[in-house]
Amino acid sequence: MHFTPDLARIQFAAFEPQNGIKPSFLDGPGGSQVPVRVVEKMGHYLSHYNSNLGGHFYSSMVTTELMTKARTYAQNLLNAESSDQIVFGPNMTSLTFSLSRAISRDWVEGDEVVVTALDHYSNVSSWQQAAEDRGAIVHQARVDEEDCGLDFDHLEQLVNEKTKLIAVTAASNTTGSLVDISKVVELAKRHNALVYVDAVHFAPHHLVDVQAWEVDFLACSAYKFFGPHLGMAYVHPKHLHTLKPYKVEPATNDGPGRFETGTQSFEALSGFIEAVEYLAQWGGKESPIRARLEQSFKQYEAHEAALCRHFLQRIEEIRGVKVYGRGLENVATRTPTFALRFDGTAPETVAKRLGEKGICVWNGHFYALGLIKQLGLLESGGVVRVGFMHYNTLEEIDDLIEQLKIIVN
Repeated sequence: MHFTPDLARIQFAAFEPQNGIKPSFLDGPGGSQVPVRVVEKMGHYLSHYNSNLGGHFYSSMVTTELMTKARTYAQNLLNAESSDQIVFGPNMTSLTFSLSRAISRDWVEGDEVVVTALDHYSNVSSWQQAAEDRGAIVHQARVDEEDCGLDFDHLEQLVNEKTKLIAVTAASNTTGSLVDISKVVELAKRHNALVYVDAVHFAPHHLVDVQAWEVDFLACSAYKFFGPHLGMAYVHPKHLHTLKPYKVEPATNDGPGRFETGTQSFEALSGFIEAVEYLAQWGGKESPIRARLEQSFKQYEAHEAALCRHFLQRIEEIRGVKVYGRGLENVATRTPTFALRFDGTAPETVAKRLGEKGICVWNGHFYALGLIKQLGLLESGGVVRVGFMHYNTLEEIDDLIEQLKIIVN
């Protein structure tokens, strides 16, 4: 079956009118809506099989099988070499804090870490605090203010033989700019540094491939790609058993479980599996899951590129608007996420007025403090963020533009 946004939308209860208003969810970078099938799978697990791992009874056996299946689905989503390289946790931030402690154990005073200003601070604060604990030095690579992408020349100046790790985002959750991860990895390898990738904003829009990127670590969150609140991380096999995680003594010392503290959310894992099935539904039914994902994402990317072009063309009708990030000539190197400022109208005012019409957008800094500070926008309220997903339509963009004309013109 060929993808269309209308065929996707009918799978979401969230698009039903609320208080007589048809909602328009342009808030995808803050978290996607969730298909009914995902919610049903989570409820079915909780109501029929709720248990823990390792028991000699049916519900525990089902849960153990579920855990194994979830790792296999995450392996295919990220294209990991093995399902053993997948670590689950409550969210990406918690996983990153935990992994940062294990990764930094052998750092010494004077070692250096480079973070990027584009990053959500879950991939900045973790390394800042880990470095502080070890006496290491943190450098922040600037944003290229012309296209709001990574200033690679500045990054290159910061990396040297003392650099232990580069923490980088694959896509800005504020401006939508993509980062050339392979180029960052090549730079890191020249200096024997590790690379930790935040793929939270990348994963809903493009299919992750950790093998092609050759990264050491990558983390993302299922709630950004139509699933429940669940974090997952890829750990390269060379690090899987050499790192020493902080954990309780009885916990396993084998495989990914050594990084997973406490009982996992098995209902969330059930929902995650179904979210991957949702993402893969536009591929050939008889194909392996990775092949189905590849076929489906090609269709998502084509539709989202059309959304980008339509938005960038129509936003020019708004007087006094500033769009941060890449324009029409660079649609292929951005996600359909846009940071906006309007002359004479505060970001919060714009978001509130749109919200009254059922149009959901965000305002503020979205924890991308380095980016917003460098642009000089933190004290004046940040930006309005408009973010489209594959379930959004050209008509929703037209409605947004007409409302903006009323609010700011």
